Amino acid sequence: MEKSLIILKPDAVQRGLIGPIITRLEQRGLKFSGMKLMQIGRALAEEHYGVHKGKPFYDGLVQYITASPVVVIAIQGQDVIQVIRNTVGATNPVNAAPGTIRGDYGLEIGRNLIHASDSPENGDKEVALFFAPEELTTWDRNTDAWIYE
Repeated sequence: MEKSLIILKPDAVQRGLIGPIITRLEQRGLKFSGMKLMQIGRALAEEHYGVHKGKPFYDGLVQYITASPVVVIAIQGQDVIQVIRNTVGATNPVNAAPGTIRGDYGLEIGRNLIHASDSPENGDKEVALFFAPEELTTWDRNTDAWIYE
């Protein structure tokens, strides 16, 4: 089973889009294993975005993600990384297809509403960065037989 971290970024929270975005992910058939509202501190933001350190947009990313509360969600499932990335849409909302989260709700790359892990390795690493093991649940869902073959 793959794991992915979703962050509903400050713009999603401030615009009141938590419910509609979570609904889309849940209706897609994705299974949540952890979720919390939190304020990301600078140290955690710098660790999360460490791969971008030294790039011109790095400081803006850190400032933005720490500016307001976010919702972090751990999701697990079969091919979950690709399913989520397809549901979220292209990083730049201008290029995101209609029907995707960014395509329907976003306009600018700097306010693109949502983070999603880009690989199984990063999914494992990012979930561990934001959730302690005891904050994650493994559970059986009655609808799984109607979602997965």
